[in-house]
This record gives sequence, structure tokens and C-alpha cells, in this order.
Amino acid sequence: MSTQEVEKQDVGYETPPICDLLTLLLKNRRPSSAYNEVWPDIYISDATTAKDKTLLRHLGITHVINAAHGPAHIHTGADFYWDTNIEYHGVEAPDSRHFDVAPFFYPTASFIHEALSQQRGKVLVHCARGVSRSATLVLAYLMIYEKLTVAEAINAVCAQRNILPNYKQRGIFNNSFKGINHLKKNIC
Repeated sequence: MSTQEVEKQDVGYETPPICDLLTLLLKNRRPSSAYNEVWPDIYISDATTAKDKTLLRHLGITHVINAAHGPAHIHTGADFYWDTNIEYHGVEAPDSRHFDVAPFFYPTASFIHEALSQQRGKVLVHCARGVSRSATLVLAYLMIYEKLTVAEAINAVCAQRNILPNYKQRGIFNNSFKGINHLKKNIC
């Protein structure tokens, strides 16, 4: 689909301003657990959950995305999960309000989509606390593959878990997904 075709589909929908997105992220907050199923077969968690192979097996997790991959971050990886049937995808994303995570949206969303396409596929997306980087990647998946608007994606995830993407990550939604959202009502 060409950019022009996408833009034609998007007539009538405008991504809410960042202040409205922040309001969505902060309303109705309640305690989150170490992990939460935020969409069918998609979990967001902290690093401790991602390192608990027994729990992952119990949850039926088949794929793990580490949004804090790398030597200076959280040390899980394909080698960490060698004794499981878990497929691993690492994203080297520092927990910084200045980091642009957008280049990872499509590869990570594709990994999630492929995982969920498998029989009994379940995905755990984690970073240090399961609040910012991992949540941003799940929001991107919901917008790209489930065709949710950014407001709908935020509402869906926030109904299950408190999240708060870093400032730069929230701003990316206004720029990176301009052509992805389909005709939707603004639900802010």
C-alpha cells in the first residue's frame, strides 16, 4: 500500500497531542504485578520475571523480547534460554528519554506477529521494570498489526498494566505512526 493510499484511509483521524496521550496513560492507575497479560497471549513484565524460567514455562511463554538487551543492560539472550523452547529477540534500547526506539517498531512487531501466528504462541516483552520500553514496543505492535489507534492501544494496555513510555517514545507515536492509524474515532 502506498503512502498516499494510507493517508487517504487516515482522513478523519488525527493522532491526539502528547498531553492527551499522557492523560490516557495516567488515568485509572492501579498497582501492576511483575507481569500482566495486556493483550491475548502478550505479556509485559519486569526483568525478574524474564529471568524466571520456571514461571515462563508455567505461563506457556514461547517467545521473549528483551527491550533492554545488551552488555550494559539486562543479561538475558538466546544463550540464557538455551535449555528452554523459548525464541529470543533482543532490542538494545537504553532507558533514556532521548533514545529513539522507532527503528525497532517494525522488526519487533513482526516478531510478535510471527510468534502469535504459531500454535500456542505466547510472547513476553520485558525491560527493567516493564513500564516504558517494553510497553512502547507492545503499543507499536497493536498499532501496526491490530490496526488500533494510539489512543486505543494505550487504553487496551493500560486496562491491564500501568505503563509510561519515556517522553521521546511518546512523541514518536505522533511522527512514526502518522500513516498507520485507520479511520477511528478519537477516544480521548
